[in-house]
Amino acid sequence: MKTENLIQALSADLATRPTPVPRAVFQALWAGVPIALGILIFALEVRPDIWTVIANPRFLFKFMFSLSALAAGLWLVLRLSRPGTPAGPALGMLAVSAGLLLLAVGTELVVLPSGNWLPALMGDRALACMVLIPTLAAAPLAALLYTLKAGAPDSPQLAGAAAGLLAGAIGATLYASHCTNDSPLFVATWYVIGISAVTVIGWLIGGRVLRW
Repeated sequence: MKTENLIQALSADLATRPTPVPRAVFQALWAGVPIALGILIFALEVRPDIWTVIANPRFLFKFMFSLSALAAGLWLVLRLSRPGTPAGPALGMLAVSAGLLLLAVGTELVVLPSGNWLPALMGDRALACMVLIPTLAAAPLAALLYTLKAGAPDSPQLAGAAAGLLAGAIGATLYASHCTNDSPLFVATWYVIGISAVTVIGWLIGGRVLRW
């Protein structure tokens, strides 16, 4: 075979190779997250007092929780998207996120008078939280599920759930900058419900679209 023909064959082979799954996942996030960010900025808006509360530990905790869940979701997606790769240590990151939440809730229960527990848990935008987190997560979830079709996961449902967890955590992170309810009790209830709803949606859709 002539050198020119060999070079052409190698170039054609490289051109037809699929994008590595980790790179494809990040490309999906680059496609989906800006849409969610646009919804936040133009439809919801960032809370007007954000520069006043930005150093408030309760406000910052919302991002500590959502970003730790985001990291766990991303790690799970990258592992479960490939055949023969168990969730493994990625579940430990999810446990860290849950541990942070439990620690914050316990602290809140100790510091806050018991008569204020229920108002702090209910807040004033519980329904909005449950609706808007999945809304902000929709575009990232769609992009991730589309991308994971090329990954051949062993368990389509688990991979879909991981994508839902990641997308839900993205939605929660964005929503946290809009939400004026900063109590860990509120976060532990309504943020978790919102993220869980997206995780279940990912599980259901993943079981259908990620089969191979």
